[in-house]
Amino acid sequence: MLDLQELLDRLVLENRFWCHQGKTAAYIPELSKQDPALLGISACDIHGRIWNAGDWQKPFTIQSISKVVSFICVLQDNSFDALTSKISVAPSSDGFNSIVNLETKNEHRPLNPMINSGAIAAISLVRGATLEEKFQRIFSMIKIMAHNDDLLVNQAVYLSEKRTGDRNRALAYFMKSTGGIDVEVDELLDVYFRLCSVEAACPDIARMAAVLACDGKSPWTGASLFAIKTARIVKAVMTTCGMYDGSGEFAVDVGMPGKSGVGGGIMAVSPRRLGIAVLGPALDQKGNSLAGWKMLQRLSGELDLQIF
Repeated sequence: MLDLQELLDRLVLENRFWCHQGKTAAYIPELSKQDPALLGISACDIHGRIWNAGDWQKPFTIQSISKVVSFICVLQDNSFDALTSKISVAPSSDGFNSIVNLETKNEHRPLNPMINSGAIAAISLVRGATLEEKFQRIFSMIKIMAHNDDLLVNQAVYLSEKRTGDRNRALAYFMKSTGGIDVEVDELLDVYFRLCSVEAACPDIARMAAVLACDGKSPWTGASLFAIKTARIVKAVMTTCGMYDGSGEFAVDVGMPGKSGVGGGIMAVSPRRLGIAVLGPALDQKGNSLAGWKMLQRLSGELDLQIF
């Protein structure tokens, strides 16, 4: 760990080339405005110490990284059997917003909570008398795990997602038609869009990952934020499903539980060692940060972080 700062600085320098090989998420107009040349990384160990390099201070919306926290909350509030009667934990070979999966596979249940349909259904199962209470429960957990009470929703991105979220509306209305969700669709999607639009920086995401590295304990207070069993289930599903239909390749290349977001972030967990976050808004064809992936591959190799 003594050379970690030097290593992170070198990884940013050596992998900036990949920023020019991907594209920002143009289907969400506000995200298309991101600078594709940004590249940053943060690593937080299980004692709460943090190292940063590159554009680590640049804020970005966490997008699908929020799905990890929704999944944590739904596991806290439901038995695993009750959850899997509504949402499976099976990998997907299709895109994160696939409609055909819902219609033709798995008895109309979302394949896993790391794709859009699964995350939307998961939010509906989180404890709360109203959808606003469900939002506050998940958002509060994000802030606790990030060790940052000042996190906010980026209103411009939220409104952009709300205006252009017709594919997610189609997924939600299909699930309502088949009994997969039983709440008001527009309000549920409003929660989903707001959670995706939470704005953070690499250190926030690295701290969130460090909580998972500690099996649900806060590295700063020692308090248990959620059960060890929950942490292990979440890390397992991140490993098999967290990088969408690129999850298998990520497991081979990087070998850590990971979760990406189309804002360019990736959260990665090295159990009992590190929580890691990267930012690289230039995405590959599957919606994952291209340069961020390459940095994590190098970091994993140099520090022997592979879990397999």
